[in-house]
Amino acid sequence: YPHLPSTNHVNAELYGDFMLLVLGRRVSLSFVKRVIPQDPVLLSKPIFSTVFAIATRQNTDTMPERRPFVRLPTDVYPVNYGLCLKPDLIDFTFEGKLEAIVEVNLATNQIVMNCADIDIITASFVPEGGEEINATGFNYQNEDEKVTLSFPSALQKGSGTLKIDFVGELNDKMKGFYRSKYATPAGEIRYAAVTQFEATDARRAFPCWDEPAIKATFDISLIVPKDRVALSNMNVIDRKPHPEDDSLLEVKFATTPIMSTYLVAFVIGEYDFVEGQSSDGVTVRVYTPTGKAEQGKFALEVAVKTLPFYNDYFNVPYPLPKIDLIAIADFAAGAMENWGLVTYRETALLIDPKNSCSSSRQWVALVVGHELAHQWFGNLVTMEWWTHLWLNEGFASWIEYLCVDHCFPDYDIWTQFVSADYTRALDLDALDNSHPIEVNVGHPSEVDEIFDAISYSKGASVIRMLHNYIGDEDFRKGMHSYLLKFQHKNAATEDLWDCLEQASGKPIALVMSSWTKQMGFPIIVVDQEQQGDDRILKISQKKFCASGPHNGEDCPNWMVPISICTGEDPGCTKLKVLLDSPETTITINNVSPDQWVKINPGTVGFYRIQYSSAMLESLLPGIRDLTLLPVDRLGLQNDLFSLSRAGMISTVEVLKLMEAFVNEPNYTVWSDLSCNLGVLSSLLSHTDFHEEIQEFIRDLFTPIGLKLGWECKQGEGHLDALLRGLVLGKLGKAGHKPTLEEARRRFKDHVEGKQILSADLRSPVSCSLHKQRPHSKLTFADMQEEKNRIERVLGAISAPDLIQKVLTFALSEDVRPQDTVSVIGGVAGSSKHGRKAAWKFVKDNWEELHNRYQGGFLISRLIKLSVDGFAIDKMAAEVKSFFESHHAPAAERTVQQCCENILLNAAWLKRDADDIHQYLLKRKAPPV
Repeated sequence: YPHLPSTNHVNAELYGDFMLLVLGRRVSLSFVKRVIPQDPVLLSKPIFSTVFAIATRQNTDTMPERRPFVRLPTDVYPVNYGLCLKPDLIDFTFEGKLEAIVEVNLATNQIVMNCADIDIITASFVPEGGEEINATGFNYQNEDEKVTLSFPSALQKGSGTLKIDFVGELNDKMKGFYRSKYATPAGEIRYAAVTQFEATDARRAFPCWDEPAIKATFDISLIVPKDRVALSNMNVIDRKPHPEDDSLLEVKFATTPIMSTYLVAFVIGEYDFVEGQSSDGVTVRVYTPTGKAEQGKFALEVAVKTLPFYNDYFNVPYPLPKIDLIAIADFAAGAMENWGLVTYRETALLIDPKNSCSSSRQWVALVVGHELAHQWFGNLVTMEWWTHLWLNEGFASWIEYLCVDHCFPDYDIWTQFVSADYTRALDLDALDNSHPIEVNVGHPSEVDEIFDAISYSKGASVIRMLHNYIGDEDFRKGMHSYLLKFQHKNAATEDLWDCLEQASGKPIALVMSSWTKQMGFPIIVVDQEQQGDDRILKISQKKFCASGPHNGEDCPNWMVPISICTGEDPGCTKLKVLLDSPETTITINNVSPDQWVKINPGTVGFYRIQYSSAMLESLLPGIRDLTLLPVDRLGLQNDLFSLSRAGMISTVEVLKLMEAFVNEPNYTVWSDLSCNLGVLSSLLSHTDFHEEIQEFIRDLFTPIGLKLGWECKQGEGHLDALLRGLVLGKLGKAGHKPTLEEARRRFKDHVEGKQILSADLRSPVSCSLHKQRPHSKLTFADMQEEKNRIERVLGAISAPDLIQKVLTFALSEDVRPQDTVSVIGGVAGSSKHGRKAAWKFVKDNWEELHNRYQGGFLISRLIKLSVDGFAIDKMAAEVKSFFESHHAPAAERTVQQCCENILLNAAWLKRDADDIHQYLLKRKAPPV
């Protein structure tokens, strides 16, 4: 049936019979949808229309409930996959041949494997030294993404070869084996064939045991057009013309180490590359779109420095002969750590020396650091099941900062960690609809939901806290023994705790289980009393909730590593204790009454702090005179902002505190202030005094804006460039007239070619002029970073008629599928009108958007960006109702979190709006 004749030659009854095979699970539903045309004449025939409707129905209300998830049986497991794939880049199909060496543990007459959107043509089993046994049936369990191969007699215990011929589709869903659209330098549209298998999509490229603990080696061959580049995890060992077609090449790759299916990768397309070698002898290549090899040099420089850093840190050598980093045009995630062939979005890998801004360079450095860390932590040692995904992602999200700090010490990257990861995780984890770091995962559809800020950012934050608690030397010792003990195997969270416990002698498992197995985090409440030369601290913990402190009887407790510093030496920890009870009293010796005491120096412990009024008052001068460290100034402000949202203090108190930052020089502190003021501005867009908060923002940011100016000064570095872009962009967005006028002038000079805008100023200038910026410019931007920059600007347009055009444009061919989400999100975040228009657009186009992103995390991101900014109770009900009738299983938790955020915003507005308004009016009023 792969060669079924067209509808012109086959009557509807034959097709109807074929559909009955589908219902009997003899062929896969994906094959039907792909091969059988939905011809109106055919569909008018009763038998065909009925069966087609049954076979393809999507309505979950009428579908049977999902059976409990069951992992694959262990009676047959793979030792080596011999895999040959032949993609067709014109018809978007592929043919595959699998010859897998397997071990039969237990005599059986069937083999159960994972398989999705693939159709098996023939399958057979050859016992070692025996005769070939043909499979007599293929039973597809489409919902479970499995196939059962049935054999006429039992396969006996021992080794054998499983042979399968199959066909599949190069889909356009950015998962499995899919097609990625690109333009040649001459402008011709072509397609590459690329892969994205994590978490459970290797099964869309070949039938396999697609579970992380079922590891095997892989011998991969690709049959490709001879003018295309073919890459896989390992180096090429043979390249020869295809015997049946001299326009094709057969490319054979070396055998991989033992590895999980989700880390397998192959790419077929047109690419240039730059090459280097790490100091420990590994060949590193960065593959770029044709003609853009120069844009791979920065990532190459980072990768060549990073491999030896990890080699040294883990004290375990990188196990492959090469590593390739490649930019993929259509790519859903930021990047994917496939062993030896790491795939990236173009914006996460390519840096144009003339046109890329400083924040893009930093982003590329972090993403390269993250993915290369996985080559050890994830690839060499792999989680046993998706429940332990956080360990992979949390660890890599922490160590990427350690790596960038090593490569680029001038980035002050650990302060940025607090703003980018730590506070983001605290905000999400304070919700009632958060989840523990460790989540029991069953069905594949549940996996995508945990690729979120809890797994990544909270995971990274608690590992940072753990590293600080253990100390670097013992932490490295424990990591080394963990990697050695479990290399080429699988491990669970507890295995890492055991190794770190043995290295440090500290109760790691006991401490860390309180952070990974229960949701949320504590708020540490602190009061003090002076007794002679000693300071007595009363410290207690309770669960912090975004709606206020947890006051229930069954309040959870955490094992909290607490550090304390004093005004005598703000950078030095004076005392460390482990809070393992609801409350305790601590004595700090030799602290004079005029010295302040601060909890959590470095903002390392994963908790919020509520100081007594007197303690807080004593810390505030440290913000104005900068004696508190930048990371602690940031942490103090962020804690208070969070307490105000939870209704524990007035928002007016936070606004007063923000005014104390007038002398602040640090980029990351300003970045966090800017972010929180953005949240407040969005909240107050629901009032009639939105302009007053804009004026507050202008007043706060004008002094630093004047100090920085528009021109880069001699001796300035990376952080100055980031700060200038942030401040000018904020002033422009808040309607600061001198900034808008200067932005207009500079944009005019740029367009006329008189003076080219520096890359770091393009975003702030464009955002300031969003009302004048036509979106036709997008089609002329050749660099993806520049396109994304313009797409973000389009989102900021406020004219109602243009908003609709931008939203329509978001779904057009001119915007890459992965970028549609940020264009719609930009509109939603721009204004009250934009928010309403974006939500209506998402509802009106839900079918297309959901079909485009299906179960992936982009659908969650789309929902969050579209509705998170509402602040009216009835909107929470509307969002909930919409998703009850438009199911998005991979985004269920996101929908619940969004509804909770809308209700929290509404409560915040009701509680504090009048006080905020009075304060903003009062500060404007002339003194009496």
